[in-house]
Amino acid sequence: MTHPITPPPELVEQWYDACILDGAITYDEYKFAAIAAQWGADQELESCCEWLQHDYPNIGAKTLRAARRPKPPSLKEQALQALSEAVKMADDVPPEGICSGQADIIRRALETLPE
Repeated sequence: MTHPITPPPELVEQWYDACILDGAITYDEYKFAAIAAQWGADQELESCCEWLQHDYPNIGAKTLRAARRPKPPSLKEQALQALSEAVKMADDVPPEGICSGQADIIRRALETLPE
């Protein structure tokens, strides 16, 4: 059995308003489609999570939600990744790049920051 996922008209109106290009009459169809697709996918995920909680509570809707909608990396995680990449690039093109001593200091400082 299928369950149609139809957004309420007010929500479609909000999406349309969000896609207007600089107040012009034309709008960005791709952005509109992306917003609508994400909304539909989110509705489906929530339905699956509700079904899991009701019929299979031991499986874990939180686990499914976390797997399907992972949180983006924190600024700290992004900085550590960028530092790692900079060190790799510096190994290829010394001495212009960052040295390992500098990298260690920056890495230790970043690791002390909260997420």
